[in-house]
Amino acid sequence: MTAHYDARETREQAAREADLFSRLPEVLRAAMAAPAYAERLRGIDPAAVTSRAALAGLPVLRKSELPALHKASAPFGGFVAAAPGSFARLFTSPGPIFEPEGRQADPWRGARALFAAGFRPDDIVLNTFSYHLTPGGFIFDASARALGCAVIPAGPGNTEQQFELIEAYRPVGYSGTPDFLKILLDAATSSGRDVSSIKRALVSGAAFPPSLQAEIKARGIDAYQAFGTADLGLIAFDTEAREGMVVNEDLILEIVKPGTGDPVASGDVGEIVVTSLDPHHPWIRLALGDLTAALPGPSTCGRTNMRIKGWMGRADQTTKVKGMFIRPEQIAEIGKRHSELGRLRLVVTRQGESDAMTLKVETAAASEALHEEIASSLRAVTKLGGAVELVSPGMLPNDGKVIADER
Repeated sequence: MTAHYDARETREQAAREADLFSRLPEVLRAAMAAPAYAERLRGIDPAAVTSRAALAGLPVLRKSELPALHKASAPFGGFVAAAPGSFARLFTSPGPIFEPEGRQADPWRGARALFAAGFRPDDIVLNTFSYHLTPGGFIFDASARALGCAVIPAGPGNTEQQFELIEAYRPVGYSGTPDFLKILLDAATSSGRDVSSIKRALVSGAAFPPSLQAEIKARGIDAYQAFGTADLGLIAFDTEAREGMVVNEDLILEIVKPGTGDPVASGDVGEIVVTSLDPHHPWIRLALGDLTAALPGPSTCGRTNMRIKGWMGRADQTTKVKGMFIRPEQIAEIGKRHSELGRLRLVVTRQGESDAMTLKVETAAASEALHEEIASSLRAVTKLGGAVELVSPGMLPNDGKVIADER
């Protein structure tokens, strides 16, 4: 039994980058056949986008924009050139956002995540993600079948019937949320049902805190986490090293400053932006609104792709101050106006019965003149006055937060 899903997982990172960016121009050409991408990428020469620096020059598409874009131009907002009938399944997620499933094997790229979690061909998998209209159930179903597993399409809920299936088929694997796994185990204990066949799990879709990890482990189940979305499928996943999540193959993952498309410094927390290399349904710099940070070096499990810390919160920190929306993009604009600044954080509080805001700014060049210039920029960009506090470099937390609403 091999330790890795395929040889691509252990290739030199330079070879992986060369492969991804040699394929990207053709994917860009395919994307630009769709009217919305053609407009967004107007003037871009796909042949010139062969590096991370060149990719970073393209505009981001924010997932938060998709519901309005899909409503204006149903079903896919003009971002898919292919006809809806050319796909295998058509889904919807809250928003609504509409997602198609490709007809290729493992369209959501999840087989290697299951493999890393210990699933193997001929395993039986209890899949408790929902199969109703949303893609979750089918993401893990298709991934398990691509690996060669048999799938019980259980969906969530109805624990009594699930116990019947578990006792009859004796699945070795579970896929679903960690919350429902605990519900299933608790209900089995209280009702005397035998679910001991389940030995491993791949969980996603909800927080999996250390306390719950320890409880699941104590019950004899080796559970791993995966990070994914209904748009892209599986993006990154745990391995036996338990040292962050390894980014999936065939994706280009960037981490950018919230509110911008600019890559963060190495190790800094920022927003996840993903480009996929499926020419039938490409995503070009889709900003997910989720925060993470890259980890240095390859995993000790032998997989060489980029590693991330996992989900670290939301990048969409928009808030309202004195009736005016303040967005991360605005804080980023203030930073661009003053090149001598490091991290910025707008702290929103209440003073008496009024909203108040203080812009905390890292700089090694503090002066009264700079203080006044930043205060002027804060007012010009946000249309609101606020205090400015200059702090030394490294004083603000490296957590990706640029707006802290403390009211």
